[in-house]
Amino acid sequence: FGISLQRVRHLARVRARQLLEARSSARGAHAAFSEASVDMARAGDISSSPDTVGVCVYQYKMPRLHTQEDIMANVAKICGIVRGTKVGLPGMDLMVFPEYSTHGIMYDEAEMMTNATTVPGPETDAFCAVCKEVGVWGVFSLTGERHEAHPAKRPYNTLVLINDQGEIVQKYRKILPWTPIEGWYPGDKTYVSDGPKGLKVSLIVCDDGNYPEIWRDCSVLGAELIVRCQGYMYPSKEQQIMVAKCMAWMNNVYVAVANAAGNDGVYSYFGHSAIVGNDGRSLGECGEETDGFQYAQLSVSAIRDARANDQSQNHLFKLLHRGYNGVYNSGDGDKGVAKCPFGFYETWVTNPELAQAQVEKITRSHIGVTCCPVPGIPTPDKLQTKTLEHALPDLT
Repeated sequence: FGISLQRVRHLARVRARQLLEARSSARGAHAAFSEASVDMARAGDISSSPDTVGVCVYQYKMPRLHTQEDIMANVAKICGIVRGTKVGLPGMDLMVFPEYSTHGIMYDEAEMMTNATTVPGPETDAFCAVCKEVGVWGVFSLTGERHEAHPAKRPYNTLVLINDQGEIVQKYRKILPWTPIEGWYPGDKTYVSDGPKGLKVSLIVCDDGNYPEIWRDCSVLGAELIVRCQGYMYPSKEQQIMVAKCMAWMNNVYVAVANAAGNDGVYSYFGHSAIVGNDGRSLGECGEETDGFQYAQLSVSAIRDARANDQSQNHLFKLLHRGYNGVYNSGDGDKGVAKCPFGFYETWVTNPELAQAQVEKITRSHIGVTCCPVPGIPTPDKLQTKTLEHALPDLT
């Protein structure tokens, strides 16, 4: 590993002296340590503590709705679930509902456009009221939120984080809609907000989570809990269970996944809502049942202690301090290498059209696929015809 035997012996002697000094003061420091000790994330109880945030992910049955009256009746049902769950989980600080849980998936485009809402709006007014009434934070789905140019442009797929005072503290718009099926207009930014008990929270939606870039972006911006609201269906159950654990581990972050369950007449939703520790191990995971939930306590001090003191698996630190021991022992400073070594990312930032062309070279240069056409998406032959029509001069 590039360290001499003499250096190892020196470090061992230093460590021995440190241990002796620590033992000599251990008795007097015991009480102080007990008061300031780091808590841990855990599951199995209904409580929370000053250091732990009680998080519940609720596995809502995917609704099929058509009118504003349907939506508001469903909103009232969700508010009732918040009230009831708080009775059963008195330590609950944050409750998370799946993507599409408020509006369902409106497969009829006219219904989707007509029922698109605003933030604030009637749905969020009700959610804010129940969060304040019960004294909990909540994450709720809005599919969709009207575009600024509504109805000329398609709505956004939006999440809101509401605090226990009934205030919207984060509004996130899905950056990576599930194309080619979802027709949402993409958002363009992630956020980090101070959540319950100071835990820093980011929101992402479903297909967002299939891209490692969004997890890293939220984590490096300071997120300690990434909430992923899903309306994910078969056949990708195993992959999505794995993603939540891997992204928690790779980004040293807590993950809370609320997924839908049931069948809406088009898709079958696999559930498996889960809460994952910052070491990638599950604290709780649902099965495929509708209206199930999982609950865990996430320690604020534990994740901060891990990020400050963990070494070999401290991926956030190591990414921006590459090879620090080799660099240090070569006399080149104690920070490692910070420069990004990944050419694609540099190209993406400085020349996104060139990065797009690079990806098209190894995939395809058109949005449609001839062998499996999707309504509303032009196949290559139709796209070429449309392009040609626009290019020809009007000779009439």
